[in-house]
Amino acid sequence: MSEKSILMKPKRQIAFVADLNKCIGCQNCTVACKKSWTRNIGQDYMYWRNVETNPGMGYPKNWAKNGGGFVDGKVVKAEKGRSLGDYGVPFEFDYHGRLFEGKKGRAKPSPAARWAPNWEDDQGAGDYPNNYYFYVPRMCNHCDNPACLIACPNDAIYKRSEDGLVVVHDDLCKGAQDCVSACPYAKTYYNDRTAKANKCIGCYPRVEKGTAPACVAQCNGRAMHVGFLDDPMSSVNQLVKKWKVALPLYADKGTGPNAFYIPPFLGPVMEDGAGKLGTEPKIPMSVLEEMFGDDVKMALKVLQSEREKKMSSGDSQLMDLLIGSRSADMMLDPLT
Repeated sequence: MSEKSILMKPKRQIAFVADLNKCIGCQNCTVACKKSWTRNIGQDYMYWRNVETNPGMGYPKNWAKNGGGFVDGKVVKAEKGRSLGDYGVPFEFDYHGRLFEGKKGRAKPSPAARWAPNWEDDQGAGDYPNNYYFYVPRMCNHCDNPACLIACPNDAIYKRSEDGLVVVHDDLCKGAQDCVSACPYAKTYYNDRTAKANKCIGCYPRVEKGTAPACVAQCNGRAMHVGFLDDPMSSVNQLVKKWKVALPLYADKGTGPNAFYIPPFLGPVMEDGAGKLGTEPKIPMSVLEEMFGDDVKMALKVLQSEREKKMSSGDSQLMDLLIGSRSADMMLDPLT
């Protein structure tokens, strides 16, 4: 870890947990973020918060295979530059110009539309009847060792000392774009109209008032948790540190992400052509290991064990945490 990253260690660190078993892909968090923060000039293509289908190419296209992060303590630039087309050029739907293909029931897209966020929603992988997919909400990870911060040549990115949120200082940003290519999660953006970097700010104006970030507050399925990692009463502390079932995404990138995920353990099982159910999950372990590392096996074991305990005896602190009967238990009481 570089000297620059050691100097920026905050007093406390806010963290987010998303339960992939409860995310229904409704995009409420996406819309809440978009309407709150990215409606300004040059931000049409930006989604600081998005929900994508996995397996899939995601937003921007193939972000997970595009480089960034650290190798041996050094920032790695993206293997290839991203174009606006990788994010999806914003376009208006041509409702009147679309052609209906009769009995197939499909509408032909506008000739200008070739890619957009959520273009491949709900496709996933596998063959019927054992095809599968799940939703993954993504945002800036407000990392312990942010590659965007280390890469910035103008010291325009910093971690807030009071909560660890990673923020761009607009007055110092000179549009170098090193932060964009350095982030392995593709969550730093370049605004070509203002020549500034733009990124998620963790809704810090809301956090400072004791209000949950917009994405968390608008989650229909109560799939989101937010709190301080050092508070033993917060649900994020218990899920990440006590139960160890909330895992970072692509931790091998070396940035120390503070967005964590409960891996899908309630997915369907394999079935034969006659609809007879087996015991093997449809979601391959290899997919989950690629995303969450080797720790995912133990996390799944704990989750499944506690679920069985809850079903048999009605008693499981972990399942009660994940059920989230009260939104307040998942949000900002520890922050106030």
